[in-house]
Amino acid sequence: MGTLYTVIIAILMALAILGLVVGVSNDAVNFLNSAIGSKAASRKVIFTVASVGILLGTLTSSGMMEVARSGVFYPEMFTFRDIMMLFLGVMFANVILLDLFNTFGLPTSTTVSLVFGLLGAAIAVASLEIKANPEYTAADMSRFINSGKALVIISGILASVAIAFVVGAIVMFISRLIFTFRYNKMLSRFGAVWCGIAFTAIAYFALFKGLQDSGIFNPEFFQLLQDNMLLVLLGFWVVSSLIMFLLQLAKVNILKTTILAGTFSLALAFAGNDLVNFIGVPFAGLDAYKIAAAAGGNETMLMGELNKPVVANHLLLLIAGIIMVVTLWSSKKAQSVSETEINLAKQDEGTERFGSSIFSRSIVRVAVTCNRWYEDHAPESFQRAINKRFIPLRPNEKAGSAHFDLIRATVNLTVASILIASATSLQLPLSTTYVTFMVGMGSSLADKAWGRESAVYRITGVITVIAGWFVTALIAFIIALIVTYALLWGGTWAVIIISLLCVGMFIQSSITHKRRVEKEHKTEELVNASGNSSQEMMKSLIKEISDVMTKTTQIYSKTIQATLEEDRKTLREMVRESNDLFYNARERKYAMLPTLQKLQDNYIEAGYFYVQVVDYISEMSKALIHITRPCFDHIDNNHKGMSEEQVQDLLKINTKVSEIYASINDMLTNNDYTNTNIVLEMRDELFIMIDDAVKSQLRRIQNKATSTKASMLYLTILNETKTMVLQSRNLLKSQRSFVENQDPIAERKHII
Repeated sequence: MGTLYTVIIAILMALAILGLVVGVSNDAVNFLNSAIGSKAASRKVIFTVASVGILLGTLTSSGMMEVARSGVFYPEMFTFRDIMMLFLGVMFANVILLDLFNTFGLPTSTTVSLVFGLLGAAIAVASLEIKANPEYTAADMSRFINSGKALVIISGILASVAIAFVVGAIVMFISRLIFTFRYNKMLSRFGAVWCGIAFTAIAYFALFKGLQDSGIFNPEFFQLLQDNMLLVLLGFWVVSSLIMFLLQLAKVNILKTTILAGTFSLALAFAGNDLVNFIGVPFAGLDAYKIAAAAGGNETMLMGELNKPVVANHLLLLIAGIIMVVTLWSSKKAQSVSETEINLAKQDEGTERFGSSIFSRSIVRVAVTCNRWYEDHAPESFQRAINKRFIPLRPNEKAGSAHFDLIRATVNLTVASILIASATSLQLPLSTTYVTFMVGMGSSLADKAWGRESAVYRITGVITVIAGWFVTALIAFIIALIVTYALLWGGTWAVIIISLLCVGMFIQSSITHKRRVEKEHKTEELVNASGNSSQEMMKSLIKEISDVMTKTTQIYSKTIQATLEEDRKTLREMVRESNDLFYNARERKYAMLPTLQKLQDNYIEAGYFYVQVVDYISEMSKALIHITRPCFDHIDNNHKGMSEEQVQDLLKINTKVSEIYASINDMLTNNDYTNTNIVLEMRDELFIMIDDAVKSQLRRIQNKATSTKASMLYLTILNETKTMVLQSRNLLKSQRSFVENQDPIAERKHII
């Protein structure tokens, strides 16, 4: 046995660790989101409960490892060399794909990723075997591949997505009718019975999804439960309801107790069933290596022994569980994936991550039309009765900052548990991710979280996630197919090159994710930084204005210099930085209403000033973009550079702009606006310079002394520079007026 296979085993073990990291980062949403979104407990408590469930679940997962060894292909048809390259190709594809989804905060199915990765890699190996052996034809592919497995999974996905959404919506609608948003009174009456049902469903899920294949219980015991399931569930419901009633008497929040129990149950099932998606393939490769080594290291031996039952190595499983727990607590990408689903399900309106689409707008129009028909034809008394049960909480009635309440979190966990456990007992394939996500979306729709202001964006988000699910299968198949072909063809060099590429892609995705998270969290930071008073908001705004002025000056100056020097690399960077500046300004606009709602004192004057400043910053950053983008496009398209006269004019204007912005920054920093008129004079001088430059350019155009593209760019820079400086001057004037109006107002408040 060559050194290559020892290296492959080392790479597979490294990929197993990486697979645990990217897998947990994506699948954590399945068991965390309900508890986190409803704030059923502190994040530490939620993560601790989930961690215990994961550790217990990993020790029950050995029975599922056979999926990676013989669930998609027939190992007795593959040689040791082929099987090792197959497993390596699958792991490369799995890690790359899941990390890609994590980077963009999109939940997907690790089961689908694994199964279709195995399918693609197995087809790559089988096709080469068929080509090399004249005894085989294309029809013999079925001797290598268990193709029926993929078709069963696809059908299960299609069914589970629709069923989970509909059932989640129906159960949430009924639950809200019973309890309303002000549920404390009804909870005191029927909460024990209702939570007893939920707890029974969660326990049923943990038993049949998390522990059935663990080997802890005798199969005869499970068969006995199956034969008397109705009686068992009824008895468990009675006992659970009694326990919940006693907890209520002890002033324990039974909704939070149920949610934490559901979180534990889902984490247990996740680790017990989905661990194979992360380490099943590397462990199968390790077993193949041991089998070949025991047989003398023959790389052409067939691997039929992989069909034997898996012998659990509880130490390795425990180590895997510890890695999963550490990832759960530390992964930033796991938080991003969770935030995607929570934001799509949140009760309140706010900044939406996803945009609008034709399909989402069409769906909303149809829904609006149906709602109008309902309002026209349904009895008014019936409509009033229904609407009364769905009156949302007012801001002063809300406790904390939960995205949705405990009732909905309980519904999400209960319905997901029932659907997954029922499908498992019937041996129907489905994805835990798909079910939990679609139940959450159905319950948010029924809870009227998707209002007219947010529906198009939420629907676009759901469509994006669902599309990503089906793309997962295709991408996993293609990547595994291509990578496995490359490994079989390139041998040692292919292993080295693809390993380095995988590391490089992982590093790049981490950088991309960091940038994306910084952008998406900007709105929340802006709102929190604004404080609850006009004084705090002033402090925050002055700092932001100063930062924007400084950044604008730097970008503008570098853009002009890079354009004159035809420096494409610097211009590309300036386009990115100006885009970030504009994005932040736009986020500030989205944060306007939440910020104004937080103001407690002098909110009229402070709010008016805030609205003005936000608008001026947005317009200023927009003008900057209209300078950087055309400059980059001009140089990127290799157009002729500026003439000597144009260069001199732009350098003078650049110097003047820098002086104006430096003066504005000094006044903002020192809170001294006595020199505002000086800035006004400097602005007028700049405008005269720009007007003279435009006239000179018109003469050059008439004399055909400059190229058309350069002339268009030159005039664009001049016009947008004028707009940018004008907005900066307006911003300064607005700040001065606000400061001047603060003192008398403050004095009046003090006297009162």
